[in-house]
Order: sequence, then C-alpha cells, then structure tokens
Amino acid sequence: MAILNILRYPDPRLHMVADEVAEVSDDTRQLVSDMAETMYQAPGIGLAAPQVDRLLRIIVVDISEHQNDLRVFINPQIIDKDGVRECEEGCLSVPGIYASIQRAERIRVRALDENGKTFELEADGLLAVCIQHEIDHLDGRVFVDYLSRIKRDRIIKKLKKGTRS
Repeated sequence: MAILNILRYPDPRLHMVADEVAEVSDDTRQLVSDMAETMYQAPGIGLAAPQVDRLLRIIVVDISEHQNDLRVFINPQIIDKDGVRECEEGCLSVPGIYASIQRAERIRVRALDENGKTFELEADGLLAVCIQHEIDHLDGRVFVDYLSRIKRDRIIKKLKKGTRS
C-alpha cells in the first residue's frame, strides 16, 4: 500500500471527467487499497480517484467513527434521489475550507465493488452526502463550484496564501 499525493484546488486536473473502469483488475484493487490508506491518513471520509490524479470512476468512503466500514464504488451511478439536505462540506483537495451545500437527502446508487460485482445501495444522511460529493469529483466538479464566483476567488486567494507560508 502507498500514500498517494492529493491534488489541491484549483489544480485543473480536478475539473477533468474520469473514465469508466473497463475491467476490475488487480491494478484496480491496488488503487482502491492505496486510496483507502490515503483517505484514512489524511484523514478524511471520502476520496475519489481524480483527487489522486487517476482519471478513473472509483470512490472510497468510510463515515464510521473507527474507520472500519470502507465502502468501494467503481463506476458509481446515482439511479434515484429524493429530498433535499443542506450540509457543511469540506474536501481533502480544498484543505481548511468548509461551505454549506445542498444535496439530495436520500439516494440509490449502483456500482461495482472491488471484485467487479454489481450492487445497489440506498443511502441517506451523511453517507448520501459523501457519495454525491465524491461522484462530483468523477464528473470534474469540486464542492466549491457550487459557490458564487466571489467566494471561489476568495478561497483560491486563501489557499495560495497558505501555500506561501
């Protein structure tokens, strides 16, 4: 296993759309393992492959308190959504920045697991928010893209100032 480098906003690679995984292979499983280790070390509750500069439709999520409930979604698709929830979000690619974002309260997602088996999952609350946030990364979208241009510009200035320190 390896700790991968997490891209930082406003890196343009975070706005690229990820490719479908054609076949779940040992390389795919290794990437999943490395992503999980990277997410736990960061620490975070979700990570998408584009955040570690791999343009593949893979996300890992673990919202458990003890980091013992890893969920893997390969080629995830939201097939149903319901309700609205506003939640304060942060992102490993936008460190130290939090904003209130509206998402669906409940979702149904279809994906492949790390063995290539199709599954469906109904999620609500924080799990639903986290899955939607990570799927956004697969589509080239970062949570700050939901904010106004002025707020995004302020965030970019703050992040650039932080890297100079």
